[in-house]
Amino acid sequence: MKTRSLELVLRTTSILFILLAIVLTVFSLVQYSRQRERYPIGMTIAGVPVGGLTPQEAVDRLLRVYNTPLEIRYGDAVFQMSPEMAGFQMDVESMIAAADQVRKESSFWQGFWNYLWGQNIVRVDIPLRATLSKERLREYLVNEISARYDEPPTPPQPVPGSTTFTPPKPGRVLDVENALLLIEQALRSPTQRRVELVARRALPGRADFKFLEILLQQNILQMNFDGVIGVYLQDLQSGNEIHFAYDRMQAIPVQPADVVFTAASTIKIPILVAFFIANRKAPLSPQIEARILDMIHLSENPPADDLMNRIDPLRGPLVVTEFMRRIGLKNTFIAGYFAPGSPLLARITTPANSRTDVWTDPDPYNQTTPLEMGLLLADLYQCATHGSGSLIAVFPESIDKDICQKMIDFLAEDRIGKLLEAGLPEGTRIAHKHGWVTDVDGVIRNYSDAGLIYTPGGDFVLSVYAYHPVQILDDTANVLFARLASTAYNYYNVPLQP
Repeated sequence: MKTRSLELVLRTTSILFILLAIVLTVFSLVQYSRQRERYPIGMTIAGVPVGGLTPQEAVDRLLRVYNTPLEIRYGDAVFQMSPEMAGFQMDVESMIAAADQVRKESSFWQGFWNYLWGQNIVRVDIPLRATLSKERLREYLVNEISARYDEPPTPPQPVPGSTTFTPPKPGRVLDVENALLLIEQALRSPTQRRVELVARRALPGRADFKFLEILLQQNILQMNFDGVIGVYLQDLQSGNEIHFAYDRMQAIPVQPADVVFTAASTIKIPILVAFFIANRKAPLSPQIEARILDMIHLSENPPADDLMNRIDPLRGPLVVTEFMRRIGLKNTFIAGYFAPGSPLLARITTPANSRTDVWTDPDPYNQTTPLEMGLLLADLYQCATHGSGSLIAVFPESIDKDICQKMIDFLAEDRIGKLLEAGLPEGTRIAHKHGWVTDVDGVIRNYSDAGLIYTPGGDFVLSVYAYHPVQILDDTANVLFARLASTAYNYYNVPLQP
C-alpha cells in the first residue's frame, strides 16, 4: 500500500514537473519569438547600439544620432552645423535591410537554445551607408566660415611721396582641405560630433602691380622734372609690364609708338649683342674680352667702333641695326661710328622718331626707346635663364644660354655708383649700361640707364631715359633715377611684418 502511494506521488510530481517544463518552454518560446522581432543584443548599425529595438525604433535612433548638429570650433568662434548643410544623407533602408537579413538568417532553434542559456548576444555591426556633397560642404566652409572668421593677410601699400611700401602683415585663413576631412569624419561618427578646425598662416602677396606704377609716377612728379622722361619696367617672373612717359609733367601716350630718345652709350648693349651674333659662338680672345670690358665698364667709344668694324668693316653700325630689326626692335638703331667726323651711313626713320607731339632732339646717329632697350635686356635674361626668347629663336647658330649669360656678366661690370645703381642696396647685382650726352656747349640734356636688376624678392628690368631742352643737372638725374630704382626694389623686397 505504501509502495503504491509512493509511486503515485512520484508520478504526480513528474507530471507536474513535465507540465511546468512545458509551460516554461512555451513561455520562453513566446518570449523568444517576440524577441526575434527585435534586433539581437549586441547588434549595432553604423556604430549605434540597436539590440532589443524594433526596426522602426532603430531607424528613429539612427536618425536622432546622425542628425545631431556638429559642434564646430574655429579659433574663438563656436557654432553648430547641421549635417544637411553638407548634403549628408543616410541610406537607412539598406542598413535596416542588412540588419534584418542578419536577424532572419540565424537558426530559430539554435537561437532559442542560445536564448535559454543566456548566450543570445550577437556581435554584428552593420556599417554606415551614407553620402554627402563635398561641393556643398566646401561651399559652406568658404562662404559661411572662412568668409566670416578668417583674418586675411594685408599686402603692402605704397607710402605716398616716398619710395617705400608699408610692411605686409600675415593672416590666418581656414585650411579648407583639412576641414573637409575632419567634418566628413565627424559626420560619419555616432559619437565624435565635435570638430576643431585648423587655420593656416597666410602670407600676403606683393602690392598690386598698379601701385608700383603709381608710386614711380609720383616720384617723377615730386621731383618736378619738367622735361621728357620715359620709363619701362618688366617683372621677369610674370612678364607684367609698366610703361609710361611724361612731357613737362603731363602724361603722354606710349602707344602705338613709344617716345624716342638719343641712345647715347646704352646703344652699346645692341652692339654687344650684335658682336656675339656675328661671332657665331667662336671663342673670345683675351684682347676681344678686354675691348668689350672697355666698352661696357669704361664706356669708351673706340672699343665700340672696333667691335662694329669686326662685325663688318664698312657697314658695322647698319648690321647692328639690321640684327635689332630681326628681333623686332624697330626704333633702335646706330647709323654711324662714334669717332668724331664719322659720316652718317643712313638716315633712318622709325615709328618713334616720326611722332610730332613730343620732341627730344634725338641724335640721328643712334636712337632707341625705353621699351625696346628694356625688351632687349629682358630677352637676354630669358635666354640666359630659360634658354628662350627672340634672340635664341632668331639666331640659334650664334646664341645659346651660356653666351647670353656671358653678355649679362659683361653688363654687370658697368659700375658707376650713379643713376639706377645709386638707388639699390649695396651688393645688389645689376647688369646695365648707362649713358649721357655732353653737347658741344658743355651742357648735358640726355641721361639714360637700362639694366637687369636681381633681387631676393624677384628680378626685373628697368629702363629710364630723360631729356630736357635746357639742361639736366647731374644731381637731379642721380636723385631721379635712384628714386625710381629704389621704388622698384622696395616693391619686390618689402620686409614681412611679424
